Amino acid sequence: QVQLVESGGGLVQAGGSLRLSCAASGSILSIRVMAWYRQAPGKQRELVARITSGGRINYADSVRGRFTISRDNAKNTVYLQMNSLKPEDTAVYYCNADIVTRWSNDDYWGQGTQVTVSS
Repeated sequence: QVQLVESGGGLVQAGGSLRLSCAASGSILSIRVMAWYRQAPGKQRELVARITSGGRINYADSVRGRFTISRDNAKNTVYLQMNSLKPEDTAVYYCNADIVTRWSNDDYWGQGTQVTVSS
């Protein structure tokens, strides 16, 4: 059984910073892609940033230059450093990973962590 556990959300003032972490555990052989998505109230879930096992990175235009995604392959962990936060960054942030186990290759999601940016 594979689990993704997120941490690091919270309440911060505009202009502040937060760092999210997501650790994958279980019978993992490899993790191809790790990503962060977010969903604001009344809006669709959107991709924030993604990183491949080889280190290739993509960002949403709305966060490029403010957010940094990184991963520690030895720890099966992905991070999202969020700087210069804006009220429009308020959302539930979800970790996503494309994981290969002995039995399958599936997409997994974390439970979500709330990020609230006050103006």
